[in-house]
Amino acid sequence: MGLTKREEKILNSIIIPSENDPNKPEFPPDNPKFPATPTYQIKIPDFSNVWLKDESVNPTGTHKDRMAWEMVVTYKQFLLAKKGGAIKKLPKLSILSSGSAALAIQNQLKKYNLPDLNVLMDISTKKEKIDYLRKIGCKIFLIKLGNKILNWEDILNFTKNKDGFDVTSNEAYDLTVRFYDWMSYEIINSDADYIFVPFGTGQLYENILNIIKKELNYKSKDPRFKGNYEILKKTSVLGATTINPKSKAEKLYAPFLPFANYSKQWIKYYRFTGITGKMSSVYNLKEEFLEKAMDIARKQSINCEPSGISGLALLLQMKNKIPKNSKILIVNTGKTIMDI
Repeated sequence: MGLTKREEKILNSIIIPSENDPNKPEFPPDNPKFPATPTYQIKIPDFSNVWLKDESVNPTGTHKDRMAWEMVVTYKQFLLAKKGGAIKKLPKLSILSSGSAALAIQNQLKKYNLPDLNVLMDISTKKEKIDYLRKIGCKIFLIKLGNKILNWEDILNFTKNKDGFDVTSNEAYDLTVRFYDWMSYEIINSDADYIFVPFGTGQLYENILNIIKKELNYKSKDPRFKGNYEILKKTSVLGATTINPKSKAEKLYAPFLPFANYSKQWIKYYRFTGITGKMSSVYNLKEEFLEKAMDIARKQSINCEPSGISGLALLLQMKNKIPKNSKILIVNTGKTIMDI
């Protein structure tokens, strides 16, 4: 059957400069650069060398825009498959989302005239957020999530998309080495002794650790890595999460999260084999430190929300365990434009 003229035009509009050439980056698609987002020094009481990786400058305000671009790349593969006769029509994508990922993905799909996104959300989601997503083209499906564990088949069924693909999971997509690979290199190139990162879905945290493992174990080095291997061996990656259902860091609380690969056994293996620093783990945040982190961020005009700046909150919570003169990188995953 091949492609229609419209689909051929879409295929030609999706330009991927390279997979891993820092001189030919792929993100952001309108103005590719590496690094894609800035890293700059910030002032934190009692610490002398703290830096912020700022993802708030992305199109919809968060690091999820990087994931969204990879969905466009995936559709290019679908288009090529249809052109070659392997499939008859383009599939639709489904996702379980609290909002920011759905917004970022739909924003990119709409830009390239690709099929709209099916989104599964909790029935308690704010009406304003649901209305916003519907306005930009998302097809919303609401259920009571609670502590329910969903697999990819559940998500496709609930979104009435049995012939499509669920992009919440990593069962069809190699999320841990793909969605945030460029971002992970930007992060580890900082040569930080300690990296503090939000842990919601866990995909970014897992990606950083797997990119570190790749760089330390593989003989063929990725050209995007510009850091110091000796520092990288000792770098600790600390994830900030919460088990408080009423936390202001609402995007970190996900008792129904079906696809996080993180486990204490996994990170213990990484530590014991010398792939990561001794303090690498995922830590539970205390609410009081989120408020302190937001106060510091406001005073320095950092665009963020509690979940996005939770890495800073964790640093404040653990300040007595972190050497004051060490180099520290805080990853601010940003603030979705729906929250403005």
